[in-house]
Amino acid sequence: MSAQFVALEYFVYYLIAINLCAFLAFAVDKAMAESGGWRVPETSLLGWAMIGGTPGAYAARAAFHHKERKQPFSNQLHALACVHVILLAGTLLYLSFA
Repeated sequence: MSAQFVALEYFVYYLIAINLCAFLAFAVDKAMAESGGWRVPETSLLGWAMIGGTPGAYAARAAFHHKERKQPFSNQLHALACVHVILLAGTLLYLSFA
């Protein structure tokens, strides 16, 4: 098994874990918002998205209808998603020429 394949496998595991954490953070925040309890800070929610949990954040927003209209939070999440798409496209382009 090549080292590149192993690295890719671990990266996929990382993304699964980060997206699960992001999804759960949004779920906890929604539950706490409904019960009037302690809330997860928006910086933490955006932090999970920033380190790779953007798909999990979007999935949670859709599942729980949470923070869908909240500004500037939505714009910041969209900006992170754009950065991730650009990084992914750049990485794929680089790998295609490597």
